[in-house]
Amino acid sequence: MPGMGEPPIARRVLALALPALAQQYLHLVVSLSDQYLADRFDLPDPAARKAYLAALTTAGYLYWVVSSYTVLVSVGSTALVARFVGAGDWGGARRATAQAVLLALAFGVAGTVAALLGLPALVAALGLTGDAAAYCLSFLFPLALLLPFQITESACVACLAGAGDTRTGLKVLGGVAVLNVPLAWGLCFGVGPLEGLGFRGIALGTGLSHLTGCVIVLSLLARGRSGLKITLPALKPDGALLYRVLRVSVPAGVDSLSVAACQLWFLGIVNGLGDVAAAAHGITLKWEALGFLAGGAFGTAAMSLVSQSLGANDPGRAAKAGWTAFGVACGVMTAMGVLFAVLARPMFLVFCHAADEEPIVEAGVPTLRLIALAMPALASQIVFTAALRGAGDARVPVLFSWLGFLGVRIPLAYLLTGPAGLGLYGAWVAMVADIWVRGAFFALRFAGGRWKRAVV
Repeated sequence: MPGMGEPPIARRVLALALPALAQQYLHLVVSLSDQYLADRFDLPDPAARKAYLAALTTAGYLYWVVSSYTVLVSVGSTALVARFVGAGDWGGARRATAQAVLLALAFGVAGTVAALLGLPALVAALGLTGDAAAYCLSFLFPLALLLPFQITESACVACLAGAGDTRTGLKVLGGVAVLNVPLAWGLCFGVGPLEGLGFRGIALGTGLSHLTGCVIVLSLLARGRSGLKITLPALKPDGALLYRVLRVSVPAGVDSLSVAACQLWFLGIVNGLGDVAAAAHGITLKWEALGFLAGGAFGTAAMSLVSQSLGANDPGRAAKAGWTAFGVACGVMTAMGVLFAVLARPMFLVFCHAADEEPIVEAGVPTLRLIALAMPALASQIVFTAALRGAGDARVPVLFSWLGFLGVRIPLAYLLTGPAGLGLYGAWVAMVADIWVRGAFFALRFAGGRWKRAVV
């Protein structure tokens, strides 16, 4: 509970954000390792390689949808556990954790069924055909099968964050990241007499590492961790608590899934520009994650501290936590933007090492430099979205997301990639414009303070 003897807000923000930041960057290292590993495949000709890189971009987008889907459980779990902790009700926090696990399992199984039935049609709708579509599906199917474990792992880590513990999440997910690298390499190329599975082995390694993380974090919570503990009696469905989790998570999930759907729409526009543009787009996104994930870490801190402070009836401290998290995140992400502007070409050459891939480099370097201009607004969007969700104010922000995508990004992307003829660069101009519009709206919403009266 917030109290007189607690450290200053800035120190608490850093104490929560830095482990989450390390966790996020470990996963980025795994993602970049997977991209590097996938880059080692020998393909018959340059056209096949471009199709392959385009498939990686689309698979990455669709896998990113998983993180949006987990919001249906994780946001409400963090917010409700943090409210109970802020109010000193640890029994309620433990019961909420158990209900979060039940929801995660249910949503995980539902997601697996939907993915296995709908992925081929979705990949086709995104403009991938032939070998590119086959590569993409071979990567996604193993991940879909193991989805319940990843969502349950995410829900448990979210509950621990609500209790003010991001270090356990770092240890567990850091272990997942470390395990993923040898698993992905071994399953891809084979070990000893065991034959490798190729491209799908990379995804299977990722899925199995999350399965391991799920088992570990469930074991920790079964024994008790950071004041939270899961018991068998607590796993009985509790309608009132499930409603309270979903009261926050469903609007947040609608927001995240709406963003994911619009991102896929945007990807369809990019894929329509050809394999070179799609490949360059994917590599830019990989590097842009250096900034995006930093914002996510400080957003985790903001969500937890805002919710805990409101649970302790201290809205002033909640507001200070949100603004402090934003200020630090903005500084970190702006520094990342400077790196993008200065080192864009060397960063692209990490993945585009062949002479015939120079068109990918030429298409992508300007977009990486352009996104550097959006880092302050992206910090606002990410941190204040998380802070508002932690407060339980998850409905109005959905409208901001729809306005940004449907009113700015999508129509502007069609205009700039079509009649204006700016290609991939035009699509990223549309993206940057959207980020600035949404960043401004989220900052104004948080500054207005109506979230202080939201009910969780």
